Order: sequence, then C-alpha cells, then structure tokens
Amino acid sequence: MSEAVGREDVRLVAVARREAPMPPGARMEMLVGEPIDWPELIAAARADVMVCALGTTINKAGSQEAFRAIDHDLVRFCAEAALAAGIEHMIVVSSVGAERASRNFYLSVKGEMEQALSRLDFRRLDILQPGLLRGPRDERRPLEAAAQILAPLADWTVLHGKYRRYRSISARKLARVILALAQEKVRGRFVHDHDAMMRVLRRAGD
Repeated sequence: MSEAVGREDVRLVAVARREAPMPPGARMEMLVGEPIDWPELIAAARADVMVCALGTTINKAGSQEAFRAIDHDLVRFCAEAALAAGIEHMIVVSSVGAERASRNFYLSVKGEMEQALSRLDFRRLDILQPGLLRGPRDERRPLEAAAQILAPLADWTVLHGKYRRYRSISARKLARVILALAQEKVRGRFVHDHDAMMRVLRRAGD
C-alpha cells in the first residue's frame, strides 16, 4: 500500500476481513467482508491482477489443519474467485524452500499451494519465494526480531552460491517487485527466488 502511493499507473483495491490503516497519501479502496463474501468483492474490484499475500503461522493458527485452511485452501479459493471474475494474472507470495514433498509441514503446504495454483488457467502466474521478510511487524516475535537484525550479515557472509535463494528481503522491496510484475504481459508460470526478484527490480530501474 505504501509503495503504491503517488503512482498514477496503479489502482489499488484491497479485499480483507477488516479495515486496515492506510498510509499517508494512499488513494485506494478497501472492500471488507468475511472470506465467504470475497468472490463477490473480488469481482467488484474489477482488477487486472490479483495479488495474494495471505499467510499465517502454525502457532498463530492454532493447529496444522487451521494453518492449511489459510495458506492453501483460502489462497486457492481466492485464485478461483479471481479467475471467475475474469482476472487472468495472479501474483502470490509463497516461501523459499516451498516443496510439496518437503518433510517440513509449512514448506510442504506452501508447495502444495503452488501446485494447486499452477493447475488453474491463469494467463500468467508469478510465484514469489522470498526468504525472511525484513520490516516492522504488528506483533512481537523475539526470535524473528533477532533474525531480522542478523539477516543482512548472514546474507553477505554466509548465503552464497546455492544458498543465495535463502537471503532476506525487505517488505518494501518485495512490494516493489510485486508492482513491477503486475505490469508484465508475457504469458506463463514464473517462479521468482531471491536473485530473480533482484533482476525484476533492476529491470524496473530500482
């Protein structure tokens, strides 16, 4: 929302369960309703691109089943609603290491979600696989706060070669990647790891 402020080429419409504070200067619509109503709200947005950054943690969700209901089922529900509304381009935020066959439950659900969306008939699907997201959080998580402090150091001293994809990225940079990809017209399915996202930013002149 903040990165779209002042951009005349972007019309931003948010669909959510509750109102969210808007950044200064934001010119956007906020459509609020329960998830069961989201298909109607998504259709009302009359958007060209669906951006989905839905996600939670197992601790916050309360169980693996509740986590899967959000990170897989609700994401797919929104994707299907977007297609029904005539939206042919979807951008979804997943996670580095997402793989259906992973022994890690979190990553296996993310991988299953990616596969589910890939089977849908989008003209273009962009899957973002960021590492740790750096930036302010609404809730306090001591371990994650410590990781955010150490992440830039690890990025440059440890995460090289095949481990580069695990590098962290700021939430603001990820937002700029999304805004840049929303302008793309080439058809296909594209998976963006850390280096791929950095290339998107360079092409956009960032």
